[in-house]
Amino acid sequence: MQRLFDRSLRFTRDDGTAFPDWEELTLGSVAKFSKGRGISKDDIVADGKVPCIRYGELYTVYGARISDVVSKTNSRAESLLFSKPGDVVLPASGETPLDMPSASCVLSGGVALGGDITVIRSSINGVFLAYLLRSHRRKAVARLAQGNSVVHLYGAHLATLKLVIPADPEEQGKIADALGALDDKIAAASSQIKHMQTFKKGLLQQMFV
Repeated sequence: MQRLFDRSLRFTRDDGTAFPDWEELTLGSVAKFSKGRGISKDDIVADGKVPCIRYGELYTVYGARISDVVSKTNSRAESLLFSKPGDVVLPASGETPLDMPSASCVLSGGVALGGDITVIRSSINGVFLAYLLRSHRRKAVARLAQGNSVVHLYGAHLATLKLVIPADPEEQGKIADALGALDDKIAAASSQIKHMQTFKKGLLQQMFV
């Protein structure tokens, strides 16, 4: 990730030609910001019709990509804010500034976004942007957060964030796909480790009964 985002490692087009240089911009020049609408813990129901994301889940459940949404609600549609594919979401408040860059890209539309979530809708590849904010620009995002006992990060703060990104959306997509594939491998390995730990536990129980 470090080599990709500092451009010491570059992808090429499928025909082998080089992509153009990266461009510097502010996030506010290519993005619009909004805020999710309140979905309380009591609004979450197992048989709900509407998939939803709550603020706390950005810390505990999701990584850079959100494909499978774990919570559902039956809250009225007119009271909710729904995602569009590629939206990037961040917590609007947290305990420390370094909590704030917990950015995730919502891969599907129609997901209700709960309160205390800042929503970024931009022309940048959403998965690329989520990885960039979580890693290479993590400290810069943290410096934008304001507050003491509770820190806050809103769209007005994020609009001033300076980014250097690939000028060609295709290169953004290649970086996003590469990092996503690595995350998939990590998840698969973690699942296999948990399975083997369970197998070992069962085997030990049978051996010593």
